[in-house]
Amino acid sequence: MIQHFFDEQTFSLMYVVHDGKAAVVIDPVRNYEPSGSRVAWRTCEEAAAYIDARGLSVAYVLDSHIHADHLTGLPFFKQRYGARSVIGRGTGTVQEVFRKLYNLGDGFPIDARQFDLLLDDGDVLQAGSLRIEALATPGHTPAHLSWRVDDAIFVGDTLFMPDYGTARCDFPGGDAGRLYDSIQRLYGFADRTRLFTGHDYRPGGRALRWESTVGEQKESNVQLDARTTRDEYIAFRKRRDAQLGTPALFWQAVQVNIRAGELPEPEANGRAYLKIPVAPVD
Repeated sequence: MIQHFFDEQTFSLMYVVHDGKAAVVIDPVRNYEPSGSRVAWRTCEEAAAYIDARGLSVAYVLDSHIHADHLTGLPFFKQRYGARSVIGRGTGTVQEVFRKLYNLGDGFPIDARQFDLLLDDGDVLQAGSLRIEALATPGHTPAHLSWRVDDAIFVGDTLFMPDYGTARCDFPGGDAGRLYDSIQRLYGFADRTRLFTGHDYRPGGRALRWESTVGEQKESNVQLDARTTRDEYIAFRKRRDAQLGTPALFWQAVQVNIRAGELPEPEANGRAYLKIPVAPVD
């Protein structure tokens, strides 16, 4: 059984996947209000109500990558259910880049030890009868993993709905050629394979969607269908990414997410602070 939860502010989708009483949570969202710099667990609490109503046991909470547009909700499920946090082993490369950008100093670990489990391509987690396989799908970020559970793949920010396209590749470590190759890997699964995306931006104001199939994506993805060549996609992605602005919560989200969702240590007055670098004057 798969249940989605949607955060309107960041267009983010998180999932509770369960069979019997065993469950995992994928790409959880922590709510953040930038005008007052307030955090909340509203979307996680919605998922918790669903979990508690069914008496589920949450073994793992998984992030596909270090998100750049919303704060991760990993700590909520660790604290409430004792779930173990999971991400790709290559996350340390992302931490290294952002340790420099945030000037966090050499004392900030860049080996992803903030997370409980680090997985590589092909690694498998077992939660009751649920079998969760890690699939390396880099390109949006260098350490992106998708999660395969039976006939479903949770693709994070690799693919969106066919009418919106694919992820951007202009963040540190992003690479359009690698994303093309990752999507071809996904397109290699059976056409009936279900794909669950991490965002839905609802182009044209259409109703929310979160599930497609490999066949649908190959036939009608507006940026990369079965007929798109690698060179065509790389050229398109470079043009498109050059037109995109920085995500609204980029600087707030990344510095929390490289800490596995924990806020920075409180200062002497008991409050935690987020760092926002100021760009130099042109």
